[in-house]
Amino acid sequence: MAKEAAAFFADLRRRSRSLFGAIFTTAGFSRLITSVSMVSADPDHQPERMNQICSPTQCAAGLTATDLEYFRRHGWVIRRALCSPTTISRMIAEIDVLHEAMAAAIADNDDNLTADGAQVAWEEGLASGRRRIRQLMHSERVSPLLDHASRCAEILTVMQQLIGPDVLLFHSKLMMKSAHDGSFTPWHQDFHYWQYESKAPTQVNCMLHLDAADAENGSLRFVDGSHKLGLLPVKHFSSKSFSIGLDGDLDAYPAATMITMAPGDAVFFGPLVIHGSGPNASARHRRANTFAFDKPGNRLEGELPTQNWRCGRAVHCLPPCISSGTSNTGSNKPHLMARTHGGSFSARLSP
Repeated sequence: MAKEAAAFFADLRRRSRSLFGAIFTTAGFSRLITSVSMVSADPDHQPERMNQICSPTQCAAGLTATDLEYFRRHGWVIRRALCSPTTISRMIAEIDVLHEAMAAAIADNDDNLTADGAQVAWEEGLASGRRRIRQLMHSERVSPLLDHASRCAEILTVMQQLIGPDVLLFHSKLMMKSAHDGSFTPWHQDFHYWQYESKAPTQVNCMLHLDAADAENGSLRFVDGSHKLGLLPVKHFSSKSFSIGLDGDLDAYPAATMITMAPGDAVFFGPLVIHGSGPNASARHRRANTFAFDKPGNRLEGELPTQNWRCGRAVHCLPPCISSGTSNTGSNKPHLMARTHGGSFSARLSP
């Protein structure tokens, strides 16, 4: 099984390199493919060699005043078509065999950790021998394209609007919600979990949908305005993944808004808004990746490592700013696979 896992990751590295030039969806970013590829091939390339720091707000449109007001009132806001269909297809191709690959990679590990530090939480209650990922923490360490997404200007511009100029990747988590097997996600506030390592609820999520999401396959539901209630008392569950939350089944909040999403749509939401999702009894997957970001200085102890920096002071903000004509690409040397800073998404504001 270990050899199978090694072969999978070797193939994933090869495919990610061949796909890199195809993920760009705007004419401007396509002109950068050659220069970015050259940088990725240079193992000694360091960000300090670049002489200009890019601000995402110069590169991509952020939320409108109407969007920002909606986020303030409701605790969440949707951006439609944040990511192109072509890029979504490539992301799906990259993660499509993760159930089997992760099972092989951690076959002998009781802590469900891969060698690169990604951690799997499995769906519970399935037939013996059947394993389906419920969530994969640190998904950017497994998927180069998800790592690219965590650095794209379309996401980081919004994060700078909602968090401030200095932005860190708090974590990246792939939610698989598999067809027939995806389970109910209890109502919860994300800060129920994060309060034990954070000083204040300053984080913001971007949940990028890889599949269409609706009532049948367990789309996300939000209790509008619930972030204004503050952090609520919790209930503890026996689950190994979602062990903290609020009491009640899917119908506990009848006024909650269920969002209907297309592949490539993203929803931004804060750490105090109450949300949950139903099980997936359909024949369709509902895969989505949640990128959570925060500002520096919010951890109770220490700081996130330098590879988690995305924008702000003493850091080169990526991807490059097209209007400057200068590539600001840096290098990030991971344990598992080579990553190249950059990536482009064809974005438009939600109507």
